[in-house]
Amino acid sequence: MRRSALPALIGVLVLGLLGIMAVILGPALLGTLRSEGGALLAGPECTVRTLDGEVGLTRDEAQRATTAVALRARGAEAPDTSDLDDGVLRSLAEGPADDAGPVLSCRGSAATDLPEEDLTETGLIPRADQVRVAMAEVFGDQSLGGFAPGGVGEGHGGDSTHYSGRAIDVFFRPVTEENRRQGWMLAHWLVAHAEDLDIQYVIFDDQFWSSHLARGQWHPYDAPAPANEILRHLDHVHVDVLRGGDG
Repeated sequence: MRRSALPALIGVLVLGLLGIMAVILGPALLGTLRSEGGALLAGPECTVRTLDGEVGLTRDEAQRATTAVALRARGAEAPDTSDLDDGVLRSLAEGPADDAGPVLSCRGSAATDLPEEDLTETGLIPRADQVRVAMAEVFGDQSLGGFAPGGVGEGHGGDSTHYSGRAIDVFFRPVTEENRRQGWMLAHWLVAHAEDLDIQYVIFDDQFWSSHLARGQWHPYDAPAPANEILRHLDHVHVDVLRGGDG
């Protein structure tokens, strides 16, 4: 009887210890767990790679940081970021130390209850037009393409989201390291605001981010032949929004 009772006693003690840990760490622990195909994902909603290592941010912090960096680059009034790591702001403004490239990523979260929308007079559906307006408020005048009043029917791939008025191209020409850094400033801002703006894909500089990938990392973009500057998205940031409906 004594031997059989020992494992049960140990089990009770372990469960009790786990219960205490759950009470102490519960809010923080629950805030860092997400599910992707049944696998647990731990960590913050967004991360920024700095010279001193990765720094975790909430989505609100990432939105505030990317907005502040973009507005300051224009000499405009920016939101307060005194509570954020200086290395984060520097990394978002300047990019990696060795070359232009992605430094911020945020977890993807694609809404599934959106209605389908028709084109507006701009040639974009309302969700995409909302992205256009939001970008202009932060980045000012931009060189835009990929849409036109009445819609576009050629110039892109066969199943391009441009044809359904869901995509915008923002150009940064010519392809230079400085223009690529400016493009990444916009790409980071779009990723930070993707959940609020129902953004589906951001493609730039041989990389893409997708709201359908819960881990939210940047991935190599496989450009179609002939894989020139345009098809590799070296000279422009492509952003498109979710279709809605059953798609």
